[in-house]
Amino acid sequence: MDKIKKNLNTIGLVLILAAIAGIRIWPYKKAIPAALAVLGIAALAVYIALNLSSLKKGFKRKSFLYSSNLLLIVVLVLAIVVLLNVILARNHHRFDFTQARLHSLSDQSVTVLKALKQDIMVRCFFREGNYGRAAMENLLKNYVYHSSKIKYEFIDPDKNPGLVKRYDVTQDGTSILESGDKDNRITTTSEEDLTNALIKITRSAKKTIYFLEGHGEHPLEEADENGYATAKGELEKLGYEAKKLALALSDTFPKDCALLVVAGPQKDLLPNELETIKAYLETGGRVFVMTNPEVAPGLVPFLRQFGVKLENDLVVDTVSRLLGGDYFMPVVTEYDYHEITRNFRYATFFPFARSVDALTEGKPEDATLSVIAKTSPNAWSERQLDNKEVTFDEGVDVAGPIPLAVVGTVKNKAGETTPEETPAEEDKTEDEAEDDAKPEEASEAEPMPEESAAAKADGRLAVFGDSDLASNRYFGMSGNGNFFLNTVNWLTEESDLIAIQAKTQNPRTIQLSPSQGRLMFFVSVLLIPLAVLGLGLSIWIRRRSL
Repeated sequence: MDKIKKNLNTIGLVLILAAIAGIRIWPYKKAIPAALAVLGIAALAVYIALNLSSLKKGFKRKSFLYSSNLLLIVVLVLAIVVLLNVILARNHHRFDFTQARLHSLSDQSVTVLKALKQDIMVRCFFREGNYGRAAMENLLKNYVYHSSKIKYEFIDPDKNPGLVKRYDVTQDGTSILESGDKDNRITTTSEEDLTNALIKITRSAKKTIYFLEGHGEHPLEEADENGYATAKGELEKLGYEAKKLALALSDTFPKDCALLVVAGPQKDLLPNELETIKAYLETGGRVFVMTNPEVAPGLVPFLRQFGVKLENDLVVDTVSRLLGGDYFMPVVTEYDYHEITRNFRYATFFPFARSVDALTEGKPEDATLSVIAKTSPNAWSERQLDNKEVTFDEGVDVAGPIPLAVVGTVKNKAGETTPEETPAEEDKTEDEAEDDAKPEEASEAEPMPEESAAAKADGRLAVFGDSDLASNRYFGMSGNGNFFLNTVNWLTEESDLIAIQAKTQNPRTIQLSPSQGRLMFFVSVLLIPLAVLGLGLSIWIRRRSL
């Protein structure tokens, strides 16, 4: 009886632990664990009742007080550790210390992910032996880290033939992105392709960009050095549609035109074309003009109407010589603050450029312009284009920094009428007078559609002093392609795409010669372990001799 009396506490604890284990193992059988829990609590209660006097004496002992203090400290430390783990698990941050940032997403990918408003489901069809599965899973973990809208699952095509047939998967390593009734698929594991697929399925409508032709512009679909095929491909990856447009026989723009690009015309535009572009810009249109030195002089007075000053000059830059170019390839490394150049830290090269600036005197009130790219002070504007020797002439040429890119807005004049076009009060009919007297009833009867409100947005204009920077030859040079795409995204009001474009990151590797490989093996596998072993033996022998 005394043994039972002393061990009731142990019996009670064992019964309670058995009840917890039982409910965890057999959750559908609750009667037996409940009975064991009741018996365990009852055993503890009886133990306390039978040993109350001895327990009171034990509470007064110093050993109990010391033990209880130690237990309390241990419990507090454990509670702090658990609390810290909970806080860090909910508010964690990752650090990437690799030089090439192999485990981080690009600025554009992060911007796109933070702008997501609907859930994106990514179904990845990878066989178990596919080496790309781990790469895709690591990439998706990075995406989930930046946005809770991303969900994903991996499906083995061999074990799920029904899903393979349903999604019409014909290639191992296919990933399908779904959002509502839209879907897109990729067959690679690159960040660039995944981000572009996200952009395509999250855009409400595909915007069309028209490239003007008929004046010697860069051919849009040509793959040679002078063509714009690379730029066209990158725009399509971002969800745009690029088309060619001839305005010579038309006086209106296509209704789906989101942006007009005038890419390096060699001849002047016709007067009716300039008037059409002017009307388009003044009614909320978007125009991107890239011109070159000594060509299309008619653009000078045309752009001056909007506050843009084109000089008949050639920009010379001595810094570009140090970077591997010639004197006629000015380089821009610092940019004025603008939405286009935010977080942009790459050099941009302007091969054979002319200066572009915003007017300070005679500036039109309807235009708001800003210079976003300038050369270094080592450049200058060469005004004597007939000279065979290019040197800076004080008083004739203009010293740097030289502006090369101007962007701004043009006030929307849609719906504005001149005084001659406005009917006089005495000329109005009785019906028109009644309509003017009841503006509230008219607005209630015919509410303004959303399209008319959107049409009141101001026009946007960008002018570069060079068109070759976006050609196939120079598009991939440093930040050229990014600068061009950022400008397009700003003009089309796709602000969440204005960032450094996603690039496929390749890890750096070291190539060792056979002799270097043998030396590394000798040092790491033989020399260092033998040195550690010899040091340990010497210490052991010395201690034995003491």
